Amino acid sequence: MDDSQYGIRDRRGYWKPFKPVMNAPIFVWPVQPKMLARFFLGHDGYMLPWNLFYASIAVFYWLYLTPSADKMKTLTFGWPLYLLVYNTTILFIVTGALHLYLYIRRGQGTEFKHNAQWPSKNNSAFLFRNQNIDNFTWTFLSGVPVWTAYEVLLLWSYANGYAPFVSFNDHPIYLAVLFFLVPIWRGGFHFYFIHRVLHIPTMYRWVHKLHHNNVNPGPWTGLAMHPVEQLFFYSSVLIYFIVPAHPLIVIFEGIHASLSPGIGHSGFDRIVLGTRRTVTTHDRFHYLHHRYFECNYGLGLVPLDRWFGTFHDGTEEADKRMNERYIERARNYTSKKTRQVSTAG
Repeated sequence: MDDSQYGIRDRRGYWKPFKPVMNAPIFVWPVQPKMLARFFLGHDGYMLPWNLFYASIAVFYWLYLTPSADKMKTLTFGWPLYLLVYNTTILFIVTGALHLYLYIRRGQGTEFKHNAQWPSKNNSAFLFRNQNIDNFTWTFLSGVPVWTAYEVLLLWSYANGYAPFVSFNDHPIYLAVLFFLVPIWRGGFHFYFIHRVLHIPTMYRWVHKLHHNNVNPGPWTGLAMHPVEQLFFYSSVLIYFIVPAHPLIVIFEGIHASLSPGIGHSGFDRIVLGTRRTVTTHDRFHYLHHRYFECNYGLGLVPLDRWFGTFHDGTEEADKRMNERYIERARNYTSKKTRQVSTAG
């Protein structure tokens, strides 16, 4: 596959697509029906291929792997353990297959790879000085248990009537819309705001820094977080103690939150399929956050970064705006310190 039709490598070796990063056209005004239809239904859009893939796994999970409501009424050791095993297996297969293709077999080399370097293998910032082992460890010792704990809490609550339940037989359209909106809620609104909290200096120093050690992320980076950050990250499902829903919605949200970070931290702008086809990873928006740190706090579905002045589209103009913001902040900090010294004197 010739990647030159999509972009080039700059003089420092970073992949630079010809097209700048764009927000999803959901909040464009006036509404543009053709653009919306192409985004929601088209190839490399909202549903295809990734959200449809996650939704299919969630439906299978609900139909064939989820214990009965009678069994889930009682918190025993057995059924939560089953869910933990299922979750571990699903994550290992999906993210593991991506890692195997891109990083072990290096099936497309560095084509479309944001940073041409491969993960660190002798870096003291990581457990065992190895980025992949570090990421794998945090993913399965922290990420999957926290995912499963939230899932167990909600399923147990539905089984006992502690969470407002709506059946598909009674309200199919409402639940279909809710199901459709899960990525926008979780990846559009919830992620942005909890991410801003995690960048508060104290939270960053003690919690979020662990994730940001991955300047050059890979598939296992997605869930490589401090346990406290995991609690924030998966807390989006708590909204269903207020919003009437169905257990399938909760399962889909957990699947989406657990599998999409592997794609979104793949380190590649596109995945090559065969000799002519590629599929986007929607990875570049968040990769720029890992590279530049103080931009693109969201995931691009909702233009919150644009609204709050932290949007970076990968262009030189965006670099300039970001640098100007850094300089202005440094000036304000210096001015504040000068006034404090003057007052103290």
